Amino acid sequence: MSDLHHRVDETHAILTRIARDFTPAVFASSLAAEDMVLTDLILKARLPIAIFSLETGRLHAETLSMIERVKEVYDYDIALYRPQPEAVERYVADHGLNAFYDSVEMRKECCRIRKVEPLGRALAGKRAWITGQRRAQSSTRAELAAQEDDRAHGMQKFNPLTDWSEQNVWDYLRSNNVPYNALHDRGYPSIGCEPCTRAIQPGEDVRAGRWWWENPESKECGLHVVDGKLIRIKSVAA
Repeated sequence: MSDLHHRVDETHAILTRIARDFTPAVFASSLAAEDMVLTDLILKARLPIAIFSLETGRLHAETLSMIERVKEVYDYDIALYRPQPEAVERYVADHGLNAFYDSVEMRKECCRIRKVEPLGRALAGKRAWITGQRRAQSSTRAELAAQEDDRAHGMQKFNPLTDWSEQNVWDYLRSNNVPYNALHDRGYPSIGCEPCTRAIQPGEDVRAGRWWWENPESKECGLHVVDGKLIRIKSVAA
């Protein structure tokens, strides 16, 4: 547990610095395990960091129920950003509801409409944003830095759990009685939209259930990608 205590202290220090030096800052929560760690740390410390989530219109019922759980446990309303209805209707009319299975391009366009565009609105006017990404989650995140210069959005991007292991995450959740998505108990270590997420098999990569029909190298939704490349433009020393 000493490793966990070190991780918690380190993360709390990062969050405190963000609140002090980068206001207004926001935390983009997917309501998954890592994000519940950050939600607990932010709200228990009463840090002035707003929390939002992208309600894509295709989320699992279990994920949506976490919004109410956060309200019950922390008395906090997570802000929800939804896609533009006209863009969704146009995509479905032109390509079909589940066209994202047809090609990487169609999948990325769906993600752009349902996630990337709403994210832009959520980040408007902010100085920094926070994610729950970890290096160990996938090959696409192996070079993840704790702080990055996100030129695409014109602000700093922080990944406070960069060095956390999956064991660290679950030790924290359980020792602090933090609510978590029920899908995690059913073989879903990584959770996205319902039609694009499946449970994984023993031994598979933790993100193997995300867009499982694609090659691992393409498995990002676009929230952390610009011009087809991951936003690892410039790491900033803490």
